[in-house]
Amino acid sequence: MKKILTSVLALMMCNQVLATQVLATERTPQPVPERVYFSGMSNELAADALLVSLINKNYLAKKVGPNKVGVQLGQHQFVLQPSLNPEGIDRILASRFYAVSPKLVGSQELMVLIGTLNHKLNFAKFTLREEGKVIQVQGAATFVDTLELEELRRFLIWIDDALLRVGQAMPNTAEQLIKPIPVMSAN
Repeated sequence: MKKILTSVLALMMCNQVLATQVLATERTPQPVPERVYFSGMSNELAADALLVSLINKNYLAKKVGPNKVGVQLGQHQFVLQPSLNPEGIDRILASRFYAVSPKLVGSQELMVLIGTLNHKLNFAKFTLREEGKVIQVQGAATFVDTLELEELRRFLIWIDDALLRVGQAMPNTAEQLIKPIPVMSAN
C-alpha cells in the first residue's frame, strides 16, 4: 500500500510539474517583432502587415482604406500609407487631417496660410482637399524593405511636435477655425 501511495504521489507531482511548465509557457509573453518586413509585398499587403505589427505592439490601429492604416499616437490620429518601390526606396506616408471652418473655406487667407506653411516648413506638405474644406498634412518616412517600429513612432512624434509648434505660432482663434478630424471610428 505504501508503494502504491508513493507511486500515486510521484505521478501527481510529475503531472503538477508538467502542468506548471505548460501554463508557464502559455503565460510567458512572446517577444513582439520590432520590425516589419515588406520585401516583395504590394502596398495593400504592406498595409495589412503594418496593421498587424502595430496591433501586436499595443497601438490602437485600424484599417481605414485598402492600403491605409489609421493609428492613434497620444491624442492624435494619423493615416499611414505604405508606398513600396521594388527598385528603390520605400516610404510610409503619414497624414493628419483638419476640418476647416466654413468661414475660411475658399478664403484668400487660407490659401496664403497653406502657401506660407509649404514655403517656410519642410517637415510636411500642407494640401487643401475636398474643395478647401479639409487640410491634409503629409510627411514621409523612408526605408528599404524593413521598417523599424520605433523609428516610425519617433517619426510620428516628430510630426506631432512640429504641428504643435505650428499651432502655437497661429493666433488663438485658429483652433476654432481648424480642428483635427478623427480617421478611425469608435467602433
